[in-house]
Amino acid sequence: MPSFFSNKKLIVLLTSLIVLVVLISFSLNQDRKSTWPEQFVRDTTGWFQYLLQRPAQYAAGFFGNVHDMANAYQENKQLKENLANYARVAQENRDLTHKYNELRKQLDLQNDADLSEYQKHTAMVIARSYDRWNQIVTVDKGENDGIQSGMPVITPKGLIGKIGKVGKFTSEVSLISDSRNVNQISAIIQDTRTYGMIEGYDEKKGVLLFQKIPIKSKVKKGQMVTTSGYTGKFPSGLPIGKVTAVSTDQYGLTKSAELKPAVDLNDLTYVIIVDRKARTSDTGGEGQ
Repeated sequence: MPSFFSNKKLIVLLTSLIVLVVLISFSLNQDRKSTWPEQFVRDTTGWFQYLLQRPAQYAAGFFGNVHDMANAYQENKQLKENLANYARVAQENRDLTHKYNELRKQLDLQNDADLSEYQKHTAMVIARSYDRWNQIVTVDKGENDGIQSGMPVITPKGLIGKIGKVGKFTSEVSLISDSRNVNQISAIIQDTRTYGMIEGYDEKKGVLLFQKIPIKSKVKKGQMVTTSGYTGKFPSGLPIGKVTAVSTDQYGLTKSAELKPAVDLNDLTYVIIVDRKARTSDTGGEGQ
């Protein structure tokens, strides 16, 4: 027996078991008031939990914010890409709509009864020199398509010029806005039957010069001037421009007018080259 109690490890183990049983029995009794040792242990444990929990919460919040910022960056990047794609698609849609409308007008012009005696070749403008912007454009039709020098070139809105140099696959269009042109176009104001000649272009004002109008003719702003068709080289009734100003020459013998071109010559995409089916002999000196 004495040897039993001399075993200190065994004594400590038994004592611990007894204390554990007592603590368990106290903890199972929920109605009783906690003892100060229990309160001390609970408070100490809670305090340590608080100390450990706050840094953990801060760390979790920090890494959470970093993750959210990374997600926001990626979402923002994706939105920018989507906006860029949207802008590109929107521009492509506008371009396609513009081309569709132009081709639709070309088709309507192709079926125009006033041009039934003419062959019509639809061509696309493929080049335009900056230093000769108001003079020449290049189209994708040439000798292989039956194109010849001197053929008039039009759009659904009116006359823009005539064919100049011709290659196998392309041709140059000499615009009516070329101030170097010395050729003349016979023109008429239909509602008053007033005749005259288109002679030149004022680059500073951006207007065509309608000259040799009879002095007694009634010419007013806003009137439309069209081709007369007298020489047979141009179809009759093609819009050339609207009157913006009227003046009398220094001798008081004739009137002249300034015309705003019917066609926006700065925006040429598709054009129509006109060729008469049954050639007629030239009856006038209209060179353009």
